[in-house]
Amino acid sequence: MNSYVRTAERADYNAVKRIMHQVQQMHVDWRPDIYRTNDNLISEEIFSLMVESGNLFVAEDEGNVVGVMEVAYKHTESPSHVTREVVFVDSMAVDAEYRGRGIGHLFFEKVKELKTVAGADAIELQVNAKNRAAYEMYKNYGFTEKSINMELL
Repeated sequence: MNSYVRTAERADYNAVKRIMHQVQQMHVDWRPDIYRTNDNLISEEIFSLMVESGNLFVAEDEGNVVGVMEVAYKHTESPSHVTREVVFVDSMAVDAEYRGRGIGHLFFEKVKELKTVAGADAIELQVNAKNRAAYEMYKNYGFTEKSINMELL
């Protein structure tokens, strides 16, 4: 496998859409009371804006897009919190055929690089409580729980 991470381009639209659809379907299966099937999760216009932001990355393997990651830069400052700069992983998705092959780790290396360049204090992300595989991957990479969202239905 000859995989690497690069900034997304407009030509990646169909591959990114396909991968995002796979992950959306997992969420629908886990929580159909919250998530719904949607074959058009992202329009080409919105995708173009994401590409232009420079905060959308893809993993490529032998010419195929096999993963996607979007990051955001967050500044936290309030009377109750220490001022912090955070690189937030808004989404990370890997094609089903490539899961478990180190693509997630390539994304983590990229986001660590982004953290260093930005002079940020931390990297944060959220994970669906049902997504045990992703949770374990994040934990194995060194992420720790910061907060837990709960609900009462």
